[in-house]
Amino acid sequence: MIVWSQIRNLKSMVLSWRAERSILPPCGSRLLRRPRREAPLRVGPRNDLFGALAFIILGVGLLYAGGCEKRSAAKPTKGPRGEGGAAVPVTVATVQRRTTPVAVPSFGTVEAYADVEVRAQATGILEQVHFTEGQMVKKGDRLLSIDPRQPQATLRMAQANLEKEQAQLKNAEREVARQTELLQKGFASQDVYDQAMTAVETLRAAVSADKAVIENAALQVDYCSISSPVDGCAGRLLIHRGNLIKANDASVVTIRQIDPIYVSFWIQEQHLSAIRRNMANGALEVAVTLPGEENEPIRGTLSFIDNTVDPDNRTIHLRATFANPDRRLWPGQYVKVLLTIAQEPDSILVPSQAIQTGQSGRFVYVVKSDQTVEAKSVVVKRDVGNESVVEGVKPGDIVVTDGQIRLVPGARVQTKPGSGPQGQSRAAESPSQPSSTAVGGSDSPKSEAR
Repeated sequence: MIVWSQIRNLKSMVLSWRAERSILPPCGSRLLRRPRREAPLRVGPRNDLFGALAFIILGVGLLYAGGCEKRSAAKPTKGPRGEGGAAVPVTVATVQRRTTPVAVPSFGTVEAYADVEVRAQATGILEQVHFTEGQMVKKGDRLLSIDPRQPQATLRMAQANLEKEQAQLKNAEREVARQTELLQKGFASQDVYDQAMTAVETLRAAVSADKAVIENAALQVDYCSISSPVDGCAGRLLIHRGNLIKANDASVVTIRQIDPIYVSFWIQEQHLSAIRRNMANGALEVAVTLPGEENEPIRGTLSFIDNTVDPDNRTIHLRATFANPDRRLWPGQYVKVLLTIAQEPDSILVPSQAIQTGQSGRFVYVVKSDQTVEAKSVVVKRDVGNESVVEGVKPGDIVVTDGQIRLVPGARVQTKPGSGPQGQSRAAESPSQPSSTAVGGSDSPKSEAR
């Protein structure tokens, strides 16, 4: 209203000035001549322009001043964010002290416990396939059947030869008995007796050879039925029914044993001495997580340390063994690995989302007894799942985990319902997950404090 009043006054002044100017006589009139020492009032186009510009500038200045005065009157005085004003709603958690694992994160690949290539040991036509591709099979289950007629015929021939040699052996033994009686009575020579004994021994050897041939022929018949050598999962069938299979030629199918199962991974050589030292006290725990299942780790034990450090990238190959009855792990999968080297007692933990990053380093907002906050610098030692092991705060301190963007030191806060020590306790009970940060440091991103 003040501004519009000033504009109306300015407009009235301009109109009155124009009216006075219109009733003045012409500039050359003698009635207005005055002594030369007093300069006459000069009015003309140029002076009119300057006057109009002056009034316009004056009006704009008054308008700007009135607007600033109005805005300053409407805007209440207020301190920094949250300071001297309403309390800022935040989520809080309690700093805890407990034993935490000292772990080394890595990435690994799932490997089958045993890889068995099934090959035929008999030559013949593949008659039947007794499994489907991808089927779980047990040790001893029949997989393939080869035409057994030729091995069966060879077996019968060997059995016939054995019977023939056995008949000849009986006759030779009877001949030896006769020659022995005649030799004792002096009616036969020693040379004839020796020949009879030689015939017996030869036939006995022939009988033994025939028995071996029969065993081999029976084994060839057994080879016509191929069974699974291990419990596992059958892979893709490489030779199909009706094809000729040659003995000890190409692989027919691969059986992979997946319960138990291996996970191979690599770590930096700097952790090798600690791993070997703690392995002497017992098996070390290894946890792996699958993509999309970070909250459901699978736990196993370290079972193998390679005997050589890779000279190119200075890493050591390790392997862990896992029970896999539910078949969550599958050969070839890429997984996150967390190898627990030791247990550190009396660790100070805060939720990772409570840690902020400022110009002076990392800090947390701690809620004091008067419901105001102060910033405390912290040193992050390592991450344990969704929590961080830190130095700089005490167990029992209340730290802000959400809402830090509106806070400054000294700001008043109001705790949101449902936050506090209970929420922190639930987070502590959840299993730890593989972290992207190695032992001794933390590189996980935190929000930037303004």
